[in-house]
Amino acid sequence: MTRAGDADRPGVVGDCYEAGPGWVVAARGELDQDTLAPLEDALTAAAGRYPLVVLDAGDITFGDSSFLNLLLRLHHLTALRVAAPGEQLRRLFTVTGADTVLSLSASVEDALEA
Repeated sequence: MTRAGDADRPGVVGDCYEAGPGWVVAARGELDQDTLAPLEDALTAAAGRYPLVVLDAGDITFGDSSFLNLLLRLHHLTALRVAAPGEQLRRLFTVTGADTVLSLSASVEDALEA
């Protein structure tokens, strides 16, 4: 797993850290089938170790159907909460109905407290 402080490393996965009973994974940039693998690895590893995984989505600029599919699969493995999704992700979740399945929060702190 990635440790805090890895945000300066290029890629779609930023800081990852333990928070209360869970693990926070920060993602950034465009997430599609060509860029998704590192995030999938980080989230899957976290789901295997923690009862709660929070995806900090505040710096994600784009997510496609492969990203949505990953979140829905992870939702079945652990308590997944998506924090701070931007306008594009909120639209994706609303149009597909994923907003009725996934737990969405305004911030990482809200996701951890939910």
